[in-house]
Amino acid sequence: MGKVSEQVLALVRPIAQSFDLEVLEVLYEKKYDGMNLTIVIDKDGGVTIDDCEKLHRAIDGPLDELDPIDTAYTLNVSSPGLDRPLKLERDYKRNLNKKILVKLYKPLDNKKSYDGVLVDFDDDTFSIKTAKGEIIKFNKKDTAKVEPIIEF
Repeated sequence: MGKVSEQVLALVRPIAQSFDLEVLEVLYEKKYDGMNLTIVIDKDGGVTIDDCEKLHRAIDGPLDELDPIDTAYTLNVSSPGLDRPLKLERDYKRNLNKKILVKLYKPLDNKKSYDGVLVDFDDDTFSIKTAKGEIIKFNKKDTAKVEPIIEF
C-alpha cells in the first residue's frame, strides 16, 4: 500500500466504522479519466448505494483538510462487488461453499486453472471440491487470482 493509500485509510477507517462499515481497501491509481481514489467498503448484509453516498459525504471534507494528494482526483466509494477477487479473510468467508475459479502462477498437475466449491480456508491455504469430487488444497501465495464464479 502506498503512502497516499495509507494516509487515507487512517483517516477514513474510523469514519466508516462510525457507520458500521469496514474499509476493505484504498486504491489510488491512474485510470483513463485521470487519478482515482477509490474506497472499497463492506458490511454484514452487503453495502447499499446509500452507504456509499453517506460515507462519500462524510469523508469529502476531512480529505480536503488532510490534502494527501497534490493533484486533481476523482473520489469513489464502492462496494466490493459480486466479482471481487478473494483477497481477505472476509472474502473467503463470504464465498465459503460457493463456486470459485483459481488461477495459478505455475501449473499444478499441468493445469494453471481450477474451479470448484470453496470448502475450507485458513490464513495460508484454501481447499476446493471439484465437480469430480476431489479436494484440492492450494497455498494462497501460489495463486495469481482467486475469484467467485457468478452464475445466473
